[in-house]
Amino acid sequence: MARTYIPIEIERRVRTIARNRCGYCLSPQHLVMARLEIEHIIPIAKGGSNDESNLWLACPLCNRYKSDKIVGVDPETGEKVKLFNPRTHLWFEHFFWSEDGVRIVGKTPIGRATIAALHLSDDPDALEVRSYWVLAGWHPPVD
Repeated sequence: MARTYIPIEIERRVRTIARNRCGYCLSPQHLVMARLEIEHIIPIAKGGSNDESNLWLACPLCNRYKSDKIVGVDPETGEKVKLFNPRTHLWFEHFFWSEDGVRIVGKTPIGRATIAALHLSDDPDALEVRSYWVLAGWHPPVD
């Protein structure tokens, strides 16, 4: 699928509002070895738009796992729920960091379903990189 054109001024605003970090795993641009991507919270394939209110930042890994998903299954209840929306939800209301700072843990059905759908706590590459960030004192983010 061809990349949708997003005007540079909108991309800059989204990057600023998102604080240059992934809306899902909170990986900051200065630590990610790829450009954070502008993602559609509601994918175009599911009726989303290019409107700024539907755009956020995602690291390539989270964006690939999210794909065109808008719902996920809460592994605790088996219920389908909407995925976390980094533009309208507060991260720390739905997630927290494991004691070692490497894994993301869900507090709510939305959090748990998002973790499962985006593999936020089981992708081996992400876990390894986060463990190095923890050792360097750069992770986990506290705000």
